[in-house]
Amino acid sequence: MAGRKNTTIDVLDPDSGGGSTGGTITAYLLHRAKPHLPPWLGVAGTGLAGVLGNLRWADSAAAGAGLTLASVALTGATWWIGRNTTQQRRLHSAITVAAGSAWLTGACLAGPTAGPLADLFLMGGPVVALSWNVRMVMRRTDGPAAGGGDKGLLEKVGLARAAIGATKVEPNRVTAQVALEPGEQTTEDVSKVLPRLASALDLPTTALRFQPDPDSARRGELVIVPEDMLGEVVEYDGPSQLGASIADPLVIGRYDDGSPLLLWLPGDPEAGRNATHLLIAGGTGSGKGDGALNVLTEILSRTDVNVWLSDPKSFQDFRPLLPAFDWAEEGGAGTEAMVEALQAVIPARTRWLGAHRYRQWTVQAAGRQTDPAHSCRPDGTACGCEGMAYLVAWFEEAANTLRALGDDAFTGIAQEARAAGVSLVVSLQRPSYDQMSTSTRASLPSVLAFGCDPRDEGFALPESVLDAGAHPGAWGNRRPGYCYLVSAGIPEDRYPAPGRTRRFTTRSMDVMEELADWAAAHGAPVDLVTVKAAQATVGNAYTHRTRHTTDGPPAAGSTGPQLQLVETKEDEEMPEGMWLDAEDDAIDPDADLPGDEPGDDAPLFGIEKGHKPSPEEARILFEEALEEFEEQGRMIVGPKDFADWCEANGYSRPWVSARLKDAALDGRLEPTNETGRWRIVPALAAA
Repeated sequence: MAGRKNTTIDVLDPDSGGGSTGGTITAYLLHRAKPHLPPWLGVAGTGLAGVLGNLRWADSAAAGAGLTLASVALTGATWWIGRNTTQQRRLHSAITVAAGSAWLTGACLAGPTAGPLADLFLMGGPVVALSWNVRMVMRRTDGPAAGGGDKGLLEKVGLARAAIGATKVEPNRVTAQVALEPGEQTTEDVSKVLPRLASALDLPTTALRFQPDPDSARRGELVIVPEDMLGEVVEYDGPSQLGASIADPLVIGRYDDGSPLLLWLPGDPEAGRNATHLLIAGGTGSGKGDGALNVLTEILSRTDVNVWLSDPKSFQDFRPLLPAFDWAEEGGAGTEAMVEALQAVIPARTRWLGAHRYRQWTVQAAGRQTDPAHSCRPDGTACGCEGMAYLVAWFEEAANTLRALGDDAFTGIAQEARAAGVSLVVSLQRPSYDQMSTSTRASLPSVLAFGCDPRDEGFALPESVLDAGAHPGAWGNRRPGYCYLVSAGIPEDRYPAPGRTRRFTTRSMDVMEELADWAAAHGAPVDLVTVKAAQATVGNAYTHRTRHTTDGPPAAGSTGPQLQLVETKEDEEMPEGMWLDAEDDAIDPDADLPGDEPGDDAPLFGIEKGHKPSPEEARILFEEALEEFEEQGRMIVGPKDFADWCEANGYSRPWVSARLKDAALDGRLEPTNETGRWRIVPALAAA
């Protein structure tokens, strides 16, 4: 059969991903056998060592003592070396070494074929080798690993019976599946030992988090981020997507693995995501102010959103951005008017969206309505109505406003605003029960939490996120900008992952001013629905609101304070007569004052204090006072606002309180959420 050729068969190697070895069957079998050869080579080597040792040390008492001591020492060393492995592997290794060294000692002294030594070698050697082969095969199964170096670590923290399954290793991130002992452990046990596990790994507590499997009480995912990639400070250098839509994600920083920290405010019906409100919380020095600026500058860089801002700190952080806001107030009566307007704007916007067949605000709602599917006409043809931009109502240092207005106003707004294309942003240091009610806190589903006092963690983050490893109390004010973000659209396993926002410095001021100029020129105009609802509710408080421009003083019609620089000179440098009115020019400053004359003791305003005017006179006088307030844009009033007016006209505070009630019955005033405060109904609306 000399003409027969060797046939080469391509054999699929399952360990090589299904590829072909490209060799013969013999080569394939040798390839598969290689991993299992070491135990057999060990048995063969032990037998050969026994033959050679017998030739040298046969019947040697000294060699017997030395070999016995070496056998015991090797077995003990094996047991000590295996202390960090699983108990099963440690025991298996020690038994193997003890059996092999005992046979070797006997073979060297008496000979490998003496007595039962030959039979023990022929039977015991294959058994020991096969036991290690079986162990290797079992280790390749797809189930959770029965043991490993991690078992000693888990044993230290009280999870000795937990099994580590499939592990995914990424740059600076290790993700491991954990299965706990059935009936003995739950995922809560892992959450409790995370600090001890971090200590065992010599990592900060924020480097570990555990995400329970929602479909199992004993399974979850352990994430370890060994290197803190947030240590480097990144300065703000501009928005991420200038000119994009508010529906696109806001990039406000980065996670500890380097991925972007994203936030969404509007909902997305296609993605199944609802619109959200945002709570920004953090202690003094935690970087909350910079975090707020990251969010706000991202919002202002979009073309289909308007922003209303209330800041009792007199725009200390936000002043370079003032031209970009549709409405900005420093607190007080202006903020009261803003809240009242917001309460009226929400139902008006909801009606518009419903009439145009939007279940929630989407990008299409911001443009002209040329799609028949979103027409308000009964015949179904395109209506061509102007669109409605998204609205963000931002309340900075909201603890002040909450104390002044009460929780009811915010709770009602938060519960109704999302369907109207309005997001509420509340920023304060401690969202504790003494700062806001539990109802208001529950109405703010998203939170950007910065460092805080450990006792305040439960107020800032949900309990489930804290159990998963989030720990803002570990930062305090020592890690400015470090934060956790919990919001719709973010995977839940990201909730306990630390992030860091960008830092705003003096170099960032120029960028903010440029952004404000761009937003003033390219931002969305305020839709007529919002304008009419605000004007009908608070009148001049919105119509004559302060409009900050990019250069010069506020625009004409502004009722806000306008600062002017006045140059002063020393008294001796001022021209003589500079402070003298023309009508007093004939007065002699050295002449004596005239004596009393008849009529000098008459009341200054002609009405004695406590005067009881007629009902008609009272109505006219009080209406004049309301008109004066309305012209000034002060649409929220109470008895204390009439103090100067009472002094000037000789009326008492109880008289004013009675007139306020009468005006409310006449429809000229509406009660607000705060006791003793009334909203002036614009004159045209009241008529």
